[in-house]
Amino acid sequence: MMMKRLISVFFVFIFSLALVSAGPAAAKEFQWKMQSTWPAGDFHNVDPQIVVDYIHSMSGGRIKIDFMSAGTVVAPFEVLDAVHRGILDVGHAWPGYWVGKHPACGLFSSASGGPFGLSSEDFLAWMYEGGGLDLYNELLQKELKLNVVAFPTFGETPEPQGWFNKPITSWEDFKGLKFRAAGMTAEVFKEAGATVVTLPGGEIVPALEKGVIDAAEYSDPSSDKAVGLHDVRKFYHLPGIHQPTGIMELVINKKKWEELPDDLKEIVRVACEAATMRFTFKMLVQNAKDLDDLTTNHGVTVVRTPSDVLIEVMKAADKVLARYAKENAFFGKVLESQREFAKRVVPYRQAGHPDYDLAANYYYKK
Repeated sequence: MMMKRLISVFFVFIFSLALVSAGPAAAKEFQWKMQSTWPAGDFHNVDPQIVVDYIHSMSGGRIKIDFMSAGTVVAPFEVLDAVHRGILDVGHAWPGYWVGKHPACGLFSSASGGPFGLSSEDFLAWMYEGGGLDLYNELLQKELKLNVVAFPTFGETPEPQGWFNKPITSWEDFKGLKFRAAGMTAEVFKEAGATVVTLPGGEIVPALEKGVIDAAEYSDPSSDKAVGLHDVRKFYHLPGIHQPTGIMELVINKKKWEELPDDLKEIVRVACEAATMRFTFKMLVQNAKDLDDLTTNHGVTVVRTPSDVLIEVMKAADKVLARYAKENAFFGKVLESQREFAKRVVPYRQAGHPDYDLAANYYYKK
């Protein structure tokens, strides 16, 4: 009897030892297939690569992601639907590409003017602390009935007005041109009287070369340089007010998301937040470097965007936002959330933060 008990205890001990020695190696691993909306070579792809690297490192390799650039599996504007259907497990994109599905997507990709004066930092604060992220997932999951979960991975900074073949001195110069824009920005420029063509990033330069469009905006100096806009246009107008904020996003198939244990879900969340901060820093440094390179080595002339162009954009945006809020209840709900948040933080920033030009002019315009 004693011998049987000893043998039983021995086998229990050996089984327990095997479980302990297996440790993390026995944990289930997850393999995801991911595609971005950005063409190969576009600086935007640095952001999803940061997310992929963080997730792999923080999970100890329990989540492995095969990351591909735009067009590898589906066309750029098809990424969200592909994630919904499970053709892709994960996508990296910009909410403005989904405006055709629901106008409120434009409020997450950036409404002109901030909206309501929100800066890039303010907008991210709204996403994380003002209910914006919950509203975005409500939009995707309940309004659009998509089987996805979304997380911000970058807070968009103000985009340049764009690339032209000669300096633009007034709104009258601008509005007669065939101009590439995307997302809600396209609606705003149309409202202001411009002729707008919407194209994905990889198609902009060929369209300029063929005369399909006269001028274009895309994203920022680094991304604009990466897609070659400086090769076809030499007058670079900054700043713009048409898209001063917004997010880039990681969208995950909801079934794949729900398969994750809680610790891996938290790792994905934190990885996206960390990437948001890290890519913001990288974008600042790289944009400064690339704008200098464009002007020094590529014959690009930087032109200060005329104030009347920026004002016309905001006037048009007011009309577009009001119209959509009246027509679509959920759009109005999101817009009101942004308005109330802006009422709290914009006056504080205006009162508590010195005007950026104050110190900049003091140190650099002596």
